[in-house]
Amino acid sequence: MDIPIAANILGTTGAICWSIQLLPQIFINYRRHNTEGLQGSMMLLWAVAGVPLGVYNIVEELNVALRVQAQILTFLSLVTWAQCLYYGKKYSILKCATAVISLLMILGGIETGLIFALRVAKDRNLEWPMILMAVLSACLLAAGVLRHYWDIYVHRTVRGISFIFVGIDAAGDLFSLVSVVFESRIDALGMVIYGTELVLWIGVFICGFVFNFLPWMTERSKKESVEREEPLSLHQMPSSTSVFRTASGSDVVRRAPQQRS
Repeated sequence: MDIPIAANILGTTGAICWSIQLLPQIFINYRRHNTEGLQGSMMLLWAVAGVPLGVYNIVEELNVALRVQAQILTFLSLVTWAQCLYYGKKYSILKCATAVISLLMILGGIETGLIFALRVAKDRNLEWPMILMAVLSACLLAAGVLRHYWDIYVHRTVRGISFIFVGIDAAGDLFSLVSVVFESRIDALGMVIYGTELVLWIGVFICGFVFNFLPWMTERSKKESVEREEPLSLHQMPSSTSVFRTASGSDVVRRAPQQRS
């Protein structure tokens, strides 16, 4: 397989994952009508992170899927952020829509300007602007996930975040990371961008296993052992229960007045 073709296939797979990654989270927020536990600042950081990430992928001429991927990240992050405003802070729909559209226009303008500026810098063999874009995107993506680490530390549980979303996003990071490896030249900075977030998501999965899954399994096993080891005693039975009873409990109740007469 030709290396650019492999990079495009893997990058497209990663872009598809990133295209749908936040949809489960958006659906869960809509279904339960709240965003408690979901960090709105994380979504805002991710929306901003899409700018340097898009600039880096476009100027470095990475595969087309990775260039589109950053734009999808910004859009879906802002939609989820709007849900945090609507359900969490009780903003009106008009106010949320105004905030999202305004930010999209601002971030889009900044990204467009940076693309033209950094192409000129690249033609002049200046490397530090591209390094800055890579570092900024990696830091902003990581900072967004780290907001959940603080919430996990405070509450000792993973709350408000969909593990389906985490899994899809982590898969997107993995495919994008591998696609960078299969480029005609290995881009170390691109690997750092996607690798950093992938490691942090793996940490969230581990926290979910420790703080959510293990306590649930322990509690479930305790309930099952109690049900097996403690037989039902006579005083735990309903008053209408009898080993020798032939009539139903309702029959006993109906006949009781007749017996008293």
